[in-house]
Amino acid sequence: MAGIITLMVEISKVPSEPVHQSTRQRAACCLSRLLLLLMVGLLITQSTEAGEQLMAYVGTFSSPLRDMPPTQVDLPAGNGRGIHLFQVNHTTGAMTPSGVYETGTSPSCLALNAAGTRLYCSNETDLAGEGNEGTVSAFAIDRADGRLKLLNTVRSGGAGPTYVSVHPSGRFLLTANYFGGSVAVLPILPDGGLGVATDIKLDQGTLGPTKATNAPPGTFAFSGHDRTHAHMIQADPSGRFVLHVDLGLDQIFIWKFDDRKGVLTPNDPAAISLPPGDGPRHFYFHPNGRWLYSIQEEGSNVVLFDYDARKGQLTARQTVSTLPPGFAGSNFCSEIMVSANGRFLYAGNRLHDSIAIFSVGDTGVLTYVTEQWTRGNYPRSFNFDPTGRFLYACNQRSDNLAVFRVNRKTGGLTFTGHYTPVGNPSSIVFLDLAKKH
Repeated sequence: MAGIITLMVEISKVPSEPVHQSTRQRAACCLSRLLLLLMVGLLITQSTEAGEQLMAYVGTFSSPLRDMPPTQVDLPAGNGRGIHLFQVNHTTGAMTPSGVYETGTSPSCLALNAAGTRLYCSNETDLAGEGNEGTVSAFAIDRADGRLKLLNTVRSGGAGPTYVSVHPSGRFLLTANYFGGSVAVLPILPDGGLGVATDIKLDQGTLGPTKATNAPPGTFAFSGHDRTHAHMIQADPSGRFVLHVDLGLDQIFIWKFDDRKGVLTPNDPAAISLPPGDGPRHFYFHPNGRWLYSIQEEGSNVVLFDYDARKGQLTARQTVSTLPPGFAGSNFCSEIMVSANGRFLYAGNRLHDSIAIFSVGDTGVLTYVTEQWTRGNYPRSFNFDPTGRFLYACNQRSDNLAVFRVNRKTGGLTFTGHYTPVGNPSSIVFLDLAKKH
């Protein structure tokens, strides 16, 4: 604002065009005033954008691992301090620290409600009760400055909760417990806090082999077939069905969901299998709701499924590698997302430390486009800002976030030069405080 006032003063100093001035002098005065007015307009635009208060919330591993099996490969040192808050520049993508909600329970996954008034997190390294369950926390968001206020914390229904998502009805929080091999439904109370689980399902079945069917040559990736590992849970766009993956069982489970009671009932069929040992980790629905893409942590590939929204059924149609031709060695896939326009798919590679970029064809089939180095070590996840112009990579082992500009015509990523230091970042979500939800 100070810059705008200064320019307005300068404009007032530019003389008007008296009759006795030459044509050249009058033209020079007009040009000076025009240039100053243009600069004022630019500053006003930048000031407006800066005042929109786009917030980023970053979940971290904030305590050393406790009682974890030897097959846990992430091994975060606990360098994070809890949930880190940032203000984000709309124009450059740069992030400015805006506080920390300090907690030592590794809030590794974050989810916002549709209204942008509540934030939920999974506390992955928390140990509660005799069963050493993990916990999930609910926070109220101050819409004036984005600050967090703890509402309550409840047990997650299993050990090591690694994923949370809000059901489309807004009345339930879904959680996947990685080390407990279970999923749970938690009611969201009128004030946004969480109630005791209305349903808990324990994964059962035959464990897959320690080496993936589609493993790259020379791999030693064997992270998740020592036991059942529920890794992600999310409702389909309609909310009628809930899907979750178990990495150890190499399966995607499909549930009918009662959004009045918060109860899961097995669909028919109740699950679909991936190639033995490939280890499904995350999935993502295409914006059209007809295609689902699953990323396999140890197989280092993406599988395209046709999704029948009426029956809640999946049919596999394509499998593509997330790695460049000729790659050999170990790799663990991580995040998967589709751009808002539905034209591109992005897949994360840890150890290879890249994001593979695919174009999405008219029938949903993927075609490899290129890859982008994440400018850090072990990208656990990534996310787009609300405009889709920037992608933020959470480089877990190098303790930073890297910001990339997205080319929405080609799908390409260009590093902006912006690094943000955060200890063991695990996930990032965005909230525009000026936007009404």
